[in-house]
Amino acid sequence: MATKLVPTPGQTVGPFYGYALPFEKDNELLPPGFPGSIRLQGTVYDGAGHTIPDAILEIWQPDAEGKVVQRTGSLVRDGYTFTGWGRGAVGNTGVYTFTTVNPGPTKPGAAPFISVALFARGLTNRLFTRIYLPEDTEALANDPLLSSLDPERRKTLIARRDADGGLTFDIRLQGEGETVFLDFQ
Repeated sequence: MATKLVPTPGQTVGPFYGYALPFEKDNELLPPGFPGSIRLQGTVYDGAGHTIPDAILEIWQPDAEGKVVQRTGSLVRDGYTFTGWGRGAVGNTGVYTFTTVNPGPTKPGAAPFISVALFARGLTNRLFTRIYLPEDTEALANDPLLSSLDPERRKTLIARRDADGGLTFDIRLQGEGETVFLDFQ
């Protein structure tokens, strides 16, 4: 007689991060003040517009020339090696920050972007999105993902350039201005 097995119920992906995920300089893909470095910052909001104080973001990106870096050392920052990967916890005010570089296009005419994975309370799986640079409007208009979205949704993937040269990118999990999230199933 066969027994029917039921699936184990899902659990949220957080906020159980304090033990193994954080590491020293995890949000510094380059040290602050390093030539060419910028600050990437933003706030994570829930569906009601409240900040989420206990999320974690991971970013992956090419270097400033558009090369996808394939060097080891992401978990041990040496202050010189750009690995293209970082992890940053959202602070008590819902704000995250990374020190990185403006990613270059991976091929001529492509729109440069930073890939993001978000882990937060209440989520049963991490969420994926992208952060596009705002300057090259022609490349943005020709990007396959962006051009598949209506203009209001498209705006949720394009960062704002700050006066100091850095980038601001807010993430909204639901509601008005909800960030576009990608499904890689």
